[in-house]
Amino acid sequence: MKKKRQEKLLSLIREQNIDTQEGLCEALKSSGFDVTQATVSRDIRELKISKVTSENGGQYYVAGEQSRRKDDGTIRTIFKEAVVSLEDAGNILVIKTLSGMAMAVAAAIDAMSIPEIVGSIAGDDTIMCVIKTAEETVLLKKKLSDIIE
Repeated sequence: MKKKRQEKLLSLIREQNIDTQEGLCEALKSSGFDVTQATVSRDIRELKISKVTSENGGQYYVAGEQSRRKDDGTIRTIFKEAVVSLEDAGNILVIKTLSGMAMAVAAAIDAMSIPEIVGSIAGDDTIMCVIKTAEETVLLKKKLSDIIE
C-alpha cells in the first residue's frame, strides 16, 4: 500500500502544481488513499520531495530530478557568478572560484548531472573534477566557459 501511495504522490506532483501538504492529502484522498497529513509528511521526506518557486512567485512540490530542472537557472547563476577560471590538465578540470564558493559551485556542477564527470573534490576556492578522457575535458571546459561568459 505504501509503495502504491508514494507512486501516486509522485504522479500527482508531476501532473499538478500542489503547494501544501493539505493539498497533497486531498489529492491522494480523491485518488482513493486514506491518508493523514503526518503520513504525507513522512512520504515527502522519504521521497526527497521539495518545493520550488514558480515564475509568478508561488511555490509547489516537485520530485528530485524535477527539482533540479526547475532550479537550472539558479544553478547556472551560481556557476556564472562564482567561477573565476577553468583550467584543464589531462583528464582533470580545475575550477577556481571566489573564496568560500567552491562547495556551492561543486554542488551546482553535481546538480547539472554532467555525464563526463567521474567525480569532484572541492576545497575553499578550488574544485578538481576528474573527467573520463582528456578529450572530454577540453570539450567540457568549453561548455562550462560558455556559461560564465
